[in-house]
Amino acid sequence: MKKLTVTKIRNLKEPGNYGDGDGLTLILTGPMKGRWRLRANINGRRRDIGLGSLGLVSLAEAREAACLIRKDIHNGLDPIAERKKAKLVIPTFRDATKQVYAEYSVAWKSGKHQKQWMMTLEKHVFPKIGNRLVNDIEGPVIRDVLAPIWLTKPETARRVKQRIGVVLDWAYANGLRASEAPLRSVGRGLPKQPKKDNHFAAMPYEDVPEFLKYLRTKDNVSRLALEFLILTATRSGEVRGATMDEIDSSNLLWTIPAERMKMGKAHTIPLTTSALHVLERVRPYFAPVSNLIFPGKNVKRPLSDMTLIKVLRVAELPYTVHGFRSSFHD
Repeated sequence: MKKLTVTKIRNLKEPGNYGDGDGLTLILTGPMKGRWRLRANINGRRRDIGLGSLGLVSLAEAREAACLIRKDIHNGLDPIAERKKAKLVIPTFRDATKQVYAEYSVAWKSGKHQKQWMMTLEKHVFPKIGNRLVNDIEGPVIRDVLAPIWLTKPETARRVKQRIGVVLDWAYANGLRASEAPLRSVGRGLPKQPKKDNHFAAMPYEDVPEFLKYLRTKDNVSRLALEFLILTATRSGEVRGATMDEIDSSNLLWTIPAERMKMGKAHTIPLTTSALHVLERVRPYFAPVSNLIFPGKNVKRPLSDMTLIKVLRVAELPYTVHGFRSSFHD
């Protein structure tokens, strides 16, 4: 039996909770002021659901709304979750990508990676599914995006696939789609890519001493940086970003801080006599304004990665800068 009437509500003066039955309650804050609340059990949990203010929702309307919600709960629906879904604005793949990029790119150390990440999607994905909502992108659509480049540009295609997955998984985690990216099924719907040796082209270690002699025939920043890289078995970005305060001349050590390391951990390298000699020869190029040991043409910025590669190309050698780490390992 219902406990409230229109007349009784009009005569209520004292703030408090006034039940109508079956979980419907008027929470009165003053004469003819307050709000409606329905208390219900949803999936074993007690939940409070707001039904609007007393000034906007009459007793009859509150009872009708409560009745509809009870029916939804009986049919297995969660009215609170449904309300949240209704408020969500589902973005297009293009807009979702921009949000992912804004959130994730701050943690990426490589500016080159940042540019490539967005460029590959702009070129290969946006023209086809950029305007589709993220909750409307499933396996067949992703397969159609990848198919034209899957065999002709296998490495790019794999990166594009992975980046599509990142965006869709982000959307799933934020409640914007019902499932994670279906990449496993996409892979099964594409032909097998030809196997490729993923190792960087490395100079045979027995040829490295002769190449060092070649580098030393002429001193410039790019040659000195490459020589230092070879002697310390480090990566291009670690050398190009090296600053003078990372060098401990007393203990003959170079400590690369964690934020400049690929694995995010500080790394200390003993400096050989040859490496120390490079640091002496590069002193005329040192830029106090940036503290960079190997400054670029703009002394406030480090050398570009292409500058080191150019040294190998000028020497007409088919190797990569990163390959010297393999040479050192050998």
